[in-house]
Amino acid sequence: MSSLPRRLDVQEAAEDVRHRTLSELPRTLDRLIYLASMRDYNTGLYYHDGLAARFSQEVACEALADCHREVFRQLVACSLENVVCQMEAYMKSTHTSPGEFLAAWRKLEPYRVAVPVEADPLSAQLLFSTFKIALAILEARLNPRSRESDASPHQSPGR
Repeated sequence: MSSLPRRLDVQEAAEDVRHRTLSELPRTLDRLIYLASMRDYNTGLYYHDGLAARFSQEVACEALADCHREVFRQLVACSLENVVCQMEAYMKSTHTSPGEFLAAWRKLEPYRVAVPVEADPLSAQLLFSTFKIALAILEARLNPRSRESDASPHQSPGR
């Protein structure tokens, strides 16, 4: 098979993913996590039975990888405020308590496995930093008292 028809198949399959699946997910963060879940963490290959049946496993894998990179770039381009809103909405959609969610995301950093394998390392680090700041903002909103105590003036020992 020549590369041009194959590339057209990948583009068609990617459009299928965007139209049938990704358009149903409300946020860029949700799309990133969904696409990452389609990837085998041992091989880095993407699997989607329906897409592979319609095209081929190889075309499906490339289409999902293309969509994953595209969604990653979109999320990297989001403002911090937007990422905080997306993370808060995603957190609510998990039906996990906010405290448990924030603790798990701080400790396990699951967002690290959501990044495409071929992602630019600088962009990946930028997104990781954005997620860490977003988590801190959400935690501060969850525990406003700890924020107040942090803001109180410290008295010097001489007073």
